[in-house]
Amino acid sequence: MRTGRKLVMGGALALAAVVLALAGLRQVGNARTYQAFGDLVWRVETAAPVIALTFDDGPSPRYTQEVLAILRAHDVPATFFLTGREIEANPDLARAIVAAGHEVGNHSYSHRRMIFTLPATVAREVEDTDAAIRAAGYAGEILFRPPYGKKLLALPWYLSRHGRTSVTWDIEPESHPAMAASPEAMTAHVLDRARPGSIVIMHVMYPSRETSRQALPAIIEGLRAKGFFFATVSGLIAAGQVR
Repeated sequence: MRTGRKLVMGGALALAAVVLALAGLRQVGNARTYQAFGDLVWRVETAAPVIALTFDDGPSPRYTQEVLAILRAHDVPATFFLTGREIEANPDLARAIVAAGHEVGNHSYSHRRMIFTLPATVAREVEDTDAAIRAAGYAGEILFRPPYGKKLLALPWYLSRHGRTSVTWDIEPESHPAMAASPEAMTAHVLDRARPGSIVIMHVMYPSRETSRQALPAIIEGLRAKGFFFATVSGLIAAGQVR
């Protein structure tokens, strides 16, 4: 009986160890400020009052031109992390983003979660999107933002082997439901947390993000009033020390 109890206890401890290990891996995969391999930028250490606005997903046939018009009216450069599938569906809009002088980053081809993904799948997701970005006329360095911010093992390993930089963020107003429901609250959230070298993430390409689009002009005006000026993520990296 004692042997049986020992086996049961040993099995339970082994299972607990596996669960804890998986939980630890999940935390690593979800971390905004750490990844297992390669370069990760979540903000930049700089004394200059410079900040980067970044937009995920798209291009969207309904909203891309509206967002470009807001940025043009305020003379703001931004970084758009686009998906390969949406670039291929809307190539003219991708070219419009490039023509407006904005930075274009890779947000994968299909926007799938990149955790426990096969290396061959990662390569296709990244390289097919790179090809679509180049076809849109973009000639600069292509930064990468992992879908949902998730990155574990195969993805950071692939990116590190190819000298690619991952970009996350330190300000995410849409992640707080109370903030995301109000343009005024979203604006206040960004202005309260903005500091030199911050990277702001927003999603403005879909019907569900009307609040974000409404908040965007006020966020820009509020940051300018606080003395900030705007740069692409690459420009931000050039301005200071990567965190």
